[in-house]
Amino acid sequence: MPDPTRAAIFDLDGTLIDTYDAHHAAWRTACAANDIELTPAMFAWSFGRTNPAIIRRFWADAGRPDPDDATIERVAEAKETDFRTELDRSFPAMPGVPELIAGLREQDFAVAIGTSAPRENLELAADRLGIADLIDASVCGGEVVHGKPDPEVFLLAAERLGASPAQCVVMEDAGAGIDAAKAAGMSSIGIVSTGRTAAELDHADLVVDRFDVLRPADFLRLLAGR
Repeated sequence: MPDPTRAAIFDLDGTLIDTYDAHHAAWRTACAANDIELTPAMFAWSFGRTNPAIIRRFWADAGRPDPDDATIERVAEAKETDFRTELDRSFPAMPGVPELIAGLREQDFAVAIGTSAPRENLELAADRLGIADLIDASVCGGEVVHGKPDPEVFLLAAERLGASPAQCVVMEDAGAGIDAAKAAGMSSIGIVSTGRTAAELDHADLVVDRFDVLRPADFLRLLAGR
């Protein structure tokens, strides 16, 4: 692992891969199977959050009693199975991901992924992106108690890298993720991916509309400005 005096922590969905359509289709199917209508507001709220939190919120929005653990597990498993099937069919990689991560490693950045997604999704994405060997640490939704906007996922990623939060740059596509990065005391980059707006991310330290415009120098400048 590179010297962890500086680190980059990437969100997964909407950041490294453009999974908006795949998630929307999978959640719509999961909701329909339980006689719940997925509204645009419900889906937008789900960005960056863990499956248990999402399912509890969807049930509440539909006026249902709080689901038990067995229901949450059943719905989440069905949703993620549909989601991974869609990724296998059409993998929506963000342009420039391997090149940027390789460039960060060349600049002695330690690199982690911090996501609310299950580990199976992360491993599938890292393999398809060709970055598995470039990732020094990762944290998934099932490994934290509190999902974003709580900073736990990013703080745990920094701990696994051996990096100080002040020397970490987080890249995120969701407002809840930027909130989590700020709560962790980390610099942040927002990417305006499908279904997002620049206004939702205007509290990030830097906002871009495409992944492939970023260079390692952008990460270095953010750390130098702290």
